[in-house]
Amino acid sequence: MSINHEQLTNFLVEAKRNTYASQGDDASVQPLLNGSKQLEYRSGDYFYRDIYFGSAFFIGQETVEFENRPIWSMVYSGGVIIPNSDEDIIGTIYSFLRQALRLVDTKSIYRGPNRFESGNYIFNNEYEGTLDCFYGKEIILMGGQKVYELQYNGGVVR
Repeated sequence: MSINHEQLTNFLVEAKRNTYASQGDDASVQPLLNGSKQLEYRSGDYFYRDIYFGSAFFIGQETVEFENRPIWSMVYSGGVIIPNSDEDIIGTIYSFLRQALRLVDTKSIYRGPNRFESGNYIFNNEYEGTLDCFYGKEIILMGGQKVYELQYNGGVVR
């Protein structure tokens, strides 16, 4: 089966904007795996699922199915890197992260834009590859200090 990259790209942007980026953990459904959080989005024959573990530091996987067959996946891990961070700081960093992730578009579909600034925060996202096979790293700076880091990679499932 050949994959329509344009349709997949458009669906990924739609799914990402309608799950964690806009709703955080509130978009969760009953998780399949104990201790995980699970986000889902469906449109037509496409189905998106994001399952992750943790909070301050987290590990997860996004998958896309087309007609009930897995066609794309991305794994990621990272989080807040400030030792002994309190919940308020973690919440503020993740609120800023969701702002950046809402800016995902068809040119920066993996996590968000290359750069986004708001107030004292800067989001930087560097990646290489294509929808078929890619990897990247994002960081958040607060007042010039790195406070968050995440690495990701993935591609089309064959």
